[in-house]
Amino acid sequence: MNRYRLSFVVVFVLSLCIAAVAQGPAPKLPEGMTGSDARDPRANLPSGLFDAGEVAYGMRLVNLVKKPSAFRLGTTDANDPKVKKILSQIGFPANANIPDQIKLVSAQLAFANSDLAFQGDRVFMGNFYGVNIYDVADPSKAKLLTSMVCPGGQGDVSVYKNLMFMSVEMPNGRLDCGTQGFTSADGQPAPAAQKDRFRGVRIFDISNIKSPKQVGAVQTCRGSHTHTLVKDPNDKENVYIYVSGTSFVRPAEELAGCSGGTPDKNPDTARFRIDIIKVPVASPADSKIVNRPQIFADETGKIDALTDGGSHDNQGRPTKTDQCHDITAYSEIGLAGGACSGNGILLDIRDPANPKRIDAVNDSNYAYWHSATFSNDGKKVVFTDEWGGGLGARCRENDPNVWGANALFNIEDNKLKFASYYKMPAAQGNTENCVAHNGSIIPVPGRDIKVQAWYQGGISIMDFTDIEKPIEIAYFDRGPIDPKMLIMGGSWSAYWYNGYIYSSEIARGLDILELKPTKFLSQNEIDAARSVKVDEFNVQTQER
Repeated sequence: MNRYRLSFVVVFVLSLCIAAVAQGPAPKLPEGMTGSDARDPRANLPSGLFDAGEVAYGMRLVNLVKKPSAFRLGTTDANDPKVKKILSQIGFPANANIPDQIKLVSAQLAFANSDLAFQGDRVFMGNFYGVNIYDVADPSKAKLLTSMVCPGGQGDVSVYKNLMFMSVEMPNGRLDCGTQGFTSADGQPAPAAQKDRFRGVRIFDISNIKSPKQVGAVQTCRGSHTHTLVKDPNDKENVYIYVSGTSFVRPAEELAGCSGGTPDKNPDTARFRIDIIKVPVASPADSKIVNRPQIFADETGKIDALTDGGSHDNQGRPTKTDQCHDITAYSEIGLAGGACSGNGILLDIRDPANPKRIDAVNDSNYAYWHSATFSNDGKKVVFTDEWGGGLGARCRENDPNVWGANALFNIEDNKLKFASYYKMPAAQGNTENCVAHNGSIIPVPGRDIKVQAWYQGGISIMDFTDIEKPIEIAYFDRGPIDPKMLIMGGSWSAYWYNGYIYSSEIARGLDILELKPTKFLSQNEIDAARSVKVDEFNVQTQER
């Protein structure tokens, strides 16, 4: 999900307004570009929440475990008192004049499923309202094991041994995980300082899986939109958390040392950097920020040296890069790929506490660099573009297939060399939020294959063994949740884990799928991939 710049309230509403406008037909294709295929079987599927039309090729839905009731808004009436209550808790001024549709989508987002982590027979599903943990010992009979209400969005999670980490960014996050949030101040550009607010990374002890206990909480100036768990091969006593904060900078009255602005006016700005937390595994309560590297700086020390070069989404005007959305760390090769709003970057992480940028690229076809995935051998990297922030319909027939797509790069002598684009090819409707989102590698020997979420565009599997000619080899999709208005939904993350594909379906729950043989993928190759077993899996912590 995209970032909220400046005031959370102002920009969140603006983002949703843009998404609402996007429900109309896509504008005319720019000259020389092609769009999505309206003849694809995925186009024009029947709508519905749990009764939508479904179509699949090369995979099969094994199970859908529906969301627990506490993690659902429970109404489709924008004027329901529950909607008003939720909007107030997440920072909307009580007297704000907001269209009903935007009220509803905003309130639904407060209960959206987000990212996934895995350990043993358990799937950890983040949610803007907390975390749900599932027992998947038998995927066909997967069941909810634990629900933990702890609002603050996005709720992205990772796990390491007996610890679970959770990202908190929104202004309703509280130190005690309370659901009451904070009353918004009418007419104010940002939420007033609160001593009980929490924005950063929570740490839970999950030794008792049915009753996680918060044992650490590290506050950051911009909160934690996402985070990456980084291991040091030479240090088994500690792990590091790279924090990507994308929201507004909180006031110093709330957290000492925080201030915003541009570096020409404020050299100590909390923008243009990431935060690195060192976590002593045996004593997580002692976790603390040990570095705030300014990874967008140049050799002269100018900390705002990177720009997007002028993307189509900003009418060609260059915008400075001041945040990373996601960082994928591949410690075994000493590299991390950063998807950092206006740029894709390559980091040297051989010293995890002191990452160094070694390359950066931009692309006028990219609106917002969102995430990164390395090939298993570390010689390729796939970046995604979250054009429209995940809130808009961006896979319509006239949406260019190089916007909101993947960009594939070779890594040569620690430099990024562009090779090609890939976008899920099927046209989606005006009420289906759709753009490139989170995915992972499927370990088929000798091939580079990635399964990936596309929100209401469903799940697409891309073969990029030939990096200059990536192709789709499998897919799963449902029709829109609603045929008349855009309701936030679809696959947030689609990851391969120990023989199955797990998808966090934003509005519905946990989808579990399996691969089926086709002309593109044999049963022997599927069996080989299924033979690869791991004990723990955090997708942004990539391992061979």
